Amino acid sequence: MKKARAMASSRALAGVRVLVGRARHQAGALSFELRKLGATVMEIPFIEIRQPRSYKPLDAALKNLGDYDWLVLTSANGVEAMWERMGKLRLKLNSRDPKNRPLRVAAIGPATKKAIENHGVRVDVVPEKYVAESVVRSLQEKVKGKSVLLVRAKVARDVIPSELRKAGAEVNVVEAYETVVPQSSRTRLRAALVRPDRRPHVVTFTSSSTVKNFVELLGNRPAPLQLEGVKLASIGPVTSGTLRELGLKADIDAEEYTIPGLVDAIVRNVVRHPITH
Repeated sequence: MKKARAMASSRALAGVRVLVGRARHQAGALSFELRKLGATVMEIPFIEIRQPRSYKPLDAALKNLGDYDWLVLTSANGVEAMWERMGKLRLKLNSRDPKNRPLRVAAIGPATKKAIENHGVRVDVVPEKYVAESVVRSLQEKVKGKSVLLVRAKVARDVIPSELRKAGAEVNVVEAYETVVPQSSRTRLRAALVRPDRRPHVVTFTSSSTVKNFVELLGNRPAPLQLEGVKLASIGPVTSGTLRELGLKADIDAEEYTIPGLVDAIVRNVVRHPITH
């Protein structure tokens, strides 16, 4: 990884066209790192973040945070949605309030951890690998007989609640937001893939949702010619698995499941297999 970061100090991506499909409000960090390395960045969001259809389950959980032993957050989006709702309800999270149970906090990865800490709350557990399975391994010895609140998106894998229940925890899953397909991206995405001389060399995927929505935006069956000469870059094994499930291949896999890790993987790939412009 250090070697990749050293390579990344140069303009290793000069002339490389990279399509960033993160939600509009999140694209900046990835785009900034890519542009810093000389890449030409195209931003077309594959997902849009929306409020849940009902806040009742989330509100009820937030009003009773003192009843939980663990709070588990699986994305920065979930963190911001939760704190925004707490502000509306005029609630504060004091995880060390002596009047309540000592609430411990787990985050799926460094971006989620940072988002939580930005609200002045300490994070107790971050798994070694930033996927649901690793969260389970980090918590399964700690949650027997405990009450766990899992705050997440409407559509998400059930690995965490299922496995924590098997470990003896009582788990309440509440939705803080949902992701939808941004219909305004449909025409832009198809147009971006039409001409080989303007087509992105790399398309980035930062979640399973970005993969599923990318395919849906292209009509549920991308034509081979649309992706000719295009490398698909995945942030982690779950995202790569979703690409395979939908008949696509992760040409670039991040070793560290973070935005910097994704950038490093793109740099390594381009250095090893230079793109002809």
